[in-house]
Amino acid sequence: MERILHDLRLSETLSPFGVGAIVDVLGESLIAPDTSWWDRKSAPEISCERLLSRLGAGVLRQAPAHSGRAAKGTPHLLYWRFPAWRFCERCTKLSQFSGKNKGRFTNSCECGGTLVPMRYVAVCRKGSHIQDVPWFKWAHRGNDGSASDAVRFCRAYKELKFVRSSQLGEGLGSLRIQCTGCDRSRPLSELVGSESLHREGIRCEGVQPWEDSKPGQVCEHHLVAVQRGATGNYIADRLSALDIPEERPRSARTMDLIRGHVYFEKVVADNGGPQAELVAGWIADEIEGVSSEDVLALAAGGEDSEENPLLDLKDAEWAAFLHKLESGRDHGAGDFVVDGWRVSSTSDLHSALTSRLFGVGQVRRVREVRALRGFRRHDADADFISADLGPDRRRKPVYPAVETFGEGIFLRFDEEQMSEWEVLPEVRARADILAHRRDASPWAQRLDAPEPRYVALHTISHLLIRRLAFASGYASAALQERIYAHSDRPDRTAGIFIYTASGDAQGTLGGLVRLGAPNTILPLLLAALSDADVCSSDPVCIESDRQGSSQLNLSACHGCALVSETSCETGNRLLDRQLVLGGTNVPGFLDHVLGQVRRRMDP
Repeated sequence: MERILHDLRLSETLSPFGVGAIVDVLGESLIAPDTSWWDRKSAPEISCERLLSRLGAGVLRQAPAHSGRAAKGTPHLLYWRFPAWRFCERCTKLSQFSGKNKGRFTNSCECGGTLVPMRYVAVCRKGSHIQDVPWFKWAHRGNDGSASDAVRFCRAYKELKFVRSSQLGEGLGSLRIQCTGCDRSRPLSELVGSESLHREGIRCEGVQPWEDSKPGQVCEHHLVAVQRGATGNYIADRLSALDIPEERPRSARTMDLIRGHVYFEKVVADNGGPQAELVAGWIADEIEGVSSEDVLALAAGGEDSEENPLLDLKDAEWAAFLHKLESGRDHGAGDFVVDGWRVSSTSDLHSALTSRLFGVGQVRRVREVRALRGFRRHDADADFISADLGPDRRRKPVYPAVETFGEGIFLRFDEEQMSEWEVLPEVRARADILAHRRDASPWAQRLDAPEPRYVALHTISHLLIRRLAFASGYASAALQERIYAHSDRPDRTAGIFIYTASGDAQGTLGGLVRLGAPNTILPLLLAALSDADVCSSDPVCIESDRQGSSQLNLSACHGCALVSETSCETGNRLLDRQLVLGGTNVPGFLDHVLGQVRRRMDP
């Protein structure tokens, strides 16, 4: 087979050209096989214990890479040709075969024309499988009167053509598969129905294109014909973690103090009796910030309470950021360097903002590791396909990963102000609109719960990313976000982290760190709020309560709050300007900030 050489960035081996993804390269349509096809010797291992503990057993490996000119023995990634069916752009002949040149297969027809991949493939509705449309079989089926026995038993396998003619109709009706052996012609408009392939007896093979068919393996789900480049053909499941020193959240440290108290065993032994309540009160008096109810609740957990589950990635990151903010200037070295400073609430021009902003961290260096767990196809509720389908997929799977280094800005908001605002009935009612829609959609339940603080801080993050793209020198798509906004955790979180992480020098330019300085970040945040105060789509946008994918945005559109989908944790969902800047009947978390600034600037 004639080799196709093409260069990729390391980050592209996770997205958009990761395991299971279809990609067009140099006129060819290719698909990336799972990591069992990788040459492990040329795929370096990446270390990130925090991420591995979340993934479970396995190994993180970077795709084989090299620098300089490609040679015969250069490490490379294998991509599988898919779909196999192609047509000649000159003679329109349709086949699964390639031309030959000096004994090697080439991507050209016998007439000399270039072979073009067919635009439609068959995807399993729930099994996440994908395969070629059996064009010869499909072309000779159908329920119309022309599908005679002579047509059904036609053996002219090399006489298919892909005919395009405006005289045959509009749209897909003008695209037809024609067999010159039996004069059978069938339009693609009969292919795209939801049950078209199932009616023709075309079944799912139950494997990925690079896998061998397994005898006796049957997939019970139906196939549907979709365009080769449709975004729903590949729904990647990626996970990223910041490589930070593990910090135990304050609630976990408090529980350790309670368990270590000399009287705690008596509370457990009494099992909720009167003595337990008395002793729990003694323990609460000796440990600051602990109530007797906390002691009794921990004791009621019995032996299960002694074994803490693995800390959530964001919980540990939040605790690490708080530790850095309390330390001030960071003179350390390593992959997590943060200069923290406390925002003072003063009576100057920014007092309305500083009263709600607690602290800022200038993250001078951070290491992020991203991994691809696997993917789904066609439906977010479809079966999950692991990134490793080889013999070691259960014992020690290999996950594609890439490590990146960058910088960023961390903003911590005042918890007291946030708690007072989010309990307001109007605020709760506004956020509940998104909560009900999220609960009604099975795939959307994978998103974070849209409680008021999450929607507000998520929207603030997007507004700031749009402003930082102008001031930092980074492209908007190069900026990432991590939202820490949960009130149902043992340690409540209210903060955002905007950072850039790149495998090359772009992630270390210093453009974000300098903007995190006290005299810079506050004006930038005010400018971001001012940009979003009026949208080019207002009043339609600000009065809307159903925008975006699955209507999971309220007052947010491309004119005011949306950013690159690769920059957003939730793919541009769960956004609302009203919860930030306020609306007719909704008080925003920062709705008085712009008003105060404008009043003081008026002569």
